Amino acid sequence: MDLFRKKSIPELIKAAGQKDVTLKKELGAFDLSMLGIGAIIGTGIFVLTGVAAAEHAGPALILSFVLSGLACVFAALCYAEFASTVPVSGSAYTYSYATFGELIAWILGWDLILEYGLASSAVASGWSGYFQGLLAGFGIHFPTALTSAYDPAKGTFIDVPAILIVLIITLLLTQGVKKSARFNTIMVIIKLAVVLLFIGVGVWYVEPTNWTPFMPFGFSGVTTGAATVFFAYIGFDAVSTAAEEVKNPQKNMPIGIIASLLVCTILYIIVSGILTGIVPYQQLNVKNPVAFALNYIHQDWVAGFISLGAIAGITTVLLVMLYGQTRLFYAISRDGLLPKVFSKVDKKKQTPVVNSWITCLLVSIFAGLVPLGRLAELVNIGTLFAFMTVAIGILYLRKNKQAPTTGFRVPFVPYIPILAFLFCGYLALQLPAVSWISFAVWLLIGLVVYFGYGRKHSTLNSHSNQVKKVS
Repeated sequence: MDLFRKKSIPELIKAAGQKDVTLKKELGAFDLSMLGIGAIIGTGIFVLTGVAAAEHAGPALILSFVLSGLACVFAALCYAEFASTVPVSGSAYTYSYATFGELIAWILGWDLILEYGLASSAVASGWSGYFQGLLAGFGIHFPTALTSAYDPAKGTFIDVPAILIVLIITLLLTQGVKKSARFNTIMVIIKLAVVLLFIGVGVWYVEPTNWTPFMPFGFSGVTTGAATVFFAYIGFDAVSTAAEEVKNPQKNMPIGIIASLLVCTILYIIVSGILTGIVPYQQLNVKNPVAFALNYIHQDWVAGFISLGAIAGITTVLLVMLYGQTRLFYAISRDGLLPKVFSKVDKKKQTPVVNSWITCLLVSIFAGLVPLGRLAELVNIGTLFAFMTVAIGILYLRKNKQAPTTGFRVPFVPYIPILAFLFCGYLALQLPAVSWISFAVWLLIGLVVYFGYGRKHSTLNSHSNQVKKVS
């Protein structure tokens, strides 16, 4: 029983080219950069910045974003090399199949299902809050029972707007990747314009006195803040799930991953600086800190635009997360570790349509019924685990000289992969014990699924059985 059987990089690329399961190659470097920005700028900048400043970091939130950003930049360089070397759907799951073997790949794939699935649900829940706020401004209200996840104490039972937006985005995703990318680009331009509007207006109202004391909670507050706002960076890894639908992936994948991360890091640092400069950090413990800051300086007309930008921003995050989840299911299913229905591709649209609707159903259940706080807790730990595995994978690739010399290469190996591992490991240790326990339970369930279904149905298992019969 070989739990660590591997697929070589040429085998992975060959499997992706099978005629009955191919995805359409339509994306370029600009599309990928927009997908990355679409995934990253959303809940983090419009929701988490206020809470992280008020409860953890104060004005030193800027340093929290720098710390999180560094962890992500180091990890992004490792992702960029893998995406250039193994231009196949599945992100870190596929990379692990080539480096560590099937069992580790399955654990990582199961971990990423948690990341993308729960992130999609959490983002849909956040979208619902902003959308209801916008409607309330026009005097339109949903019945209380339908406004939020199950909480009888508050009289809420199901979050209908969250379910509706998941349905709409899934419908768009089944129309083909180019249409989805075009819609994403329009939404990204809207939200970037709104972020720049906030910077352009807010910079004139900054009071430097609000930046003192700069580090009210000490450096431990900065690191806890970094672990909290890490959620704001989740998304650039979802770009790597698009690898099979990219024209010239060796060149375009690294550009998309690194460009989107750099743009977002710079914007996050500027926005957090202006935010804590306008409003004393103690008052920022609100769900809509950017709009709150503009109301604070009586720029209500801009606050209205911010709410619109937040809705556009959160919509693109949901689009990319759902996209990432469907492509991950597709890759795992193609390897036989999940039922074949997940890798069935519609001949006309060249997208995994059935898989998309199953994903829609699962995400809708969580978004509609599970409270937002519980969803977000698990997403960070799953992502950090994936980043750490990819960093080790680069060291393994180089040691065994598996990687081709063409395409993007991580500079300063082994230092950058080691830094990626250490930074992400340190951030993971800042997360609460309940996150670790829940994560362990999720991985145990994954092992049951693997030994109960995946190991037996794996394409590698079928291949080894055929070899035995022949011999």
